[in-house]
Amino acid sequence: MTAQPSLSRRAAAELVGTAGLLVVVIGSGLKAAELSRDTGVALIANSFASAIGLGLIITIFGPLSGAHLNPVVTLTSWWSRRTGGEGLGGREALVYTAAQSAGAIGGALVAEVMFGRTPGTFATQVRDGGHLLIGEVVATAGLVLLIQGLGRIGRSRLVPAAVAAYIAAAIWFTSSGSFANPAGTIGRSFSDSFTGIAPRSLPGFVGAQLIGGILGLALAALLYGTGRGAGTGTGAGAGYRSRFGRSAKAAPVDGASPAKAAYETVG
Repeated sequence: MTAQPSLSRRAAAELVGTAGLLVVVIGSGLKAAELSRDTGVALIANSFASAIGLGLIITIFGPLSGAHLNPVVTLTSWWSRRTGGEGLGGREALVYTAAQSAGAIGGALVAEVMFGRTPGTFATQVRDGGHLLIGEVVATAGLVLLIQGLGRIGRSRLVPAAVAAYIAAAIWFTSSGSFANPAGTIGRSFSDSFTGIAPRSLPGFVGAQLIGGILGLALAALLYGTGRGAGTGTGAGAGYRSRFGRSAKAAPVDGASPAKAAYETVG
């Protein structure tokens, strides 16, 4: 079995991938607002571009790090390992989360510079209210349930397209606009734009996302069980193991991931 990439290489993939995701989300929002004063039209453009970008990023970085791009996804992988499944260890989870957070901030700053704006300006758009927090719980729970569910029924190869489609839909069907990503939420606070969120709103949104992650895990366990076998355990699905936290048994080296073969068939 081909060993998975080293932790440093996987962390780099998470940093670059998350940065790319924020460039897509914020950049498309800035372009949409620039071209149309109609909020609905701008949101259509932003959700469409965000979904396509996310799917492509998961596809290209998945064979390296699993393309978590999201601390909630990383924490669910860590929890799977703690509860007897296979997933990321504590040190790996911390490194992934740090890389995602740094990448999100970096991506936001790049997007601001790319559109001729002053980087480092905090967002002023306050997003508060219980209904928005409920929206974030629902959005994040659905995302975790989707990822875990596909893994446990052996359909992991569908994750890039499925997650992209889910986010495109959740941007519209949730009151919060489906941030569903603590690192991404922090990054978006560095952009005073259509997609930004004021720093004062961060605690509520991040807390709601963590609650949503726990709810998503509970629903996955209730619906699909907690077994480790193919089609039932966390991260089930041929080859797409790193996306859900399974690690190769060989010692990490700077080589190709065992997930590579599965990703090559995604399309």
